[in-house]
Amino acid sequence: MEIKTSHTVKYFAIIVALYALSLQAVFSQESNGASQRPVPRWPDGRISFTGPPDVIGNWDGPVGASLANDKIYNELFPQTRNLPTNLDIEDVPFQPWARKLYETRRANYGKDDPHTRCKPSGGPRMFHTPYGFEILDLPDAGQIIFISVGTPHSWKVVYMDGRLHPESPEPSWFGHATGRWEGDTLVIDTVGFNEKFWLTREGFPHTAQLHLIERLSRPDFDTLRYEVTIDDPGAYTETWSGGWLIPWVDGNEPFDYLCQENNLDGRHMDAIDN
Repeated sequence: MEIKTSHTVKYFAIIVALYALSLQAVFSQESNGASQRPVPRWPDGRISFTGPPDVIGNWDGPVGASLANDKIYNELFPQTRNLPTNLDIEDVPFQPWARKLYETRRANYGKDDPHTRCKPSGGPRMFHTPYGFEILDLPDAGQIIFISVGTPHSWKVVYMDGRLHPESPEPSWFGHATGRWEGDTLVIDTVGFNEKFWLTREGFPHTAQLHLIERLSRPDFDTLRYEVTIDDPGAYTETWSGGWLIPWVDGNEPFDYLCQENNLDGRHMDAIDN
């Protein structure tokens, strides 16, 4: 049966409203003092991005967050959690073709988003995908691994052993990432991306020239601060930055989310007319 555009948009709006209510409960918990718990640390004093052994939980990417403040997008997702330093969409230094493509993707409610086709979510897209993600700090292996639930169980490896980027990395969904600590902030430098994913849910474009500097910190127990600097001369006229706050959710654990099985997203999004 063909799904009419109006029915699909209503379905989309209902899902958004329900998710916003769940986020509001999490944010209310933060404001009631849950964030006063001490930030966990490893025995060597390094900050930990997980919970202590007796606390189950992980980070739940806020669905409405984005790299810039866009009035049209924010009307759909009022709980943005964007950083106060984010640009307004009018001030993002798009190349003309990139701005046009962004506006088209947003106007189509993201119906062509590769994520809805079970493709990995590279770059910032991973950090505002719901259902939680884990951060595994493996000092013996010289790696930090990000494992995302709400995608086809994808993961990003960050090498912490001092290695350099290869001269010509094979283009991939998550690129070649190296990391270092600046105090309590994890700084991730990534190059070598393919052009098969969107930078964010609403459709910020990029090219193979993309170079990301991501900064993650934990200002309190219940908050992960994510900020990224985007350097892509193929899509933008200058370097720019944006980010958002990510809530910790007690009790959240990875579960058997297999996007490839019974995926309804693609069919729903295809039903939206241009």
